[in-house]
Amino acid sequence: MFRKLEKVSDLNSDPIEKEIQARIDTITSICERLDIMVYKEPLTRRTNSKYRVDQVKYDKDHLQAALDTYKNRKYQRLQEEREREALLSHQFKLNNYEETAILMDHSQSFYSSKHHDSLKMICCNQEREYSRVLKDQRMTLKGAHRRLYDIANTLGLSNTTMRLIERRAYQDRFILIGGIVFTCLVIAAIIYYFT
Repeated sequence: MFRKLEKVSDLNSDPIEKEIQARIDTITSICERLDIMVYKEPLTRRTNSKYRVDQVKYDKDHLQAALDTYKNRKYQRLQEEREREALLSHQFKLNNYEETAILMDHSQSFYSSKHHDSLKMICCNQEREYSRVLKDQRMTLKGAHRRLYDIANTLGLSNTTMRLIERRAYQDRFILIGGIVFTCLVIAAIIYYFT
């Protein structure tokens, strides 16, 4: 049927297309009935029967895809032919100045706004990525903190010792922040002195 369809012109192909579609629909309904009948087969023959039904469905899907491809190509050819006829039958006339003027300001503002929108999207995507990375780091640090407590408990450290370690870590934060501020002040003084 597909060979006959290829030989016929696009305008006369509708009856053949309908006949092919009807046959594919018939195959679909038969496959649905075969699906039900497969489960009535004995267990020893069921897998082989199921495989054959699936093969028929696969072939039917390929036939449907081939028919759809043919219909799309036919539609495109007919559309191109209509457009060609419209162009050939169109009477051209001279345009006045207002119709041929190009509005550069409008197009430039459009493209600049489009560029800004794309930059905003890039920034938003980067922000999402940074927040995801920070969340991952937080989970990693929580896991390390938990493992540290497990190791301390394994070593037999008491709760008092653990609290002392936590207090020392809290105090170390202030020492770290003070050191950072002092270093920044020294760097600023050096830059101010030499410039």
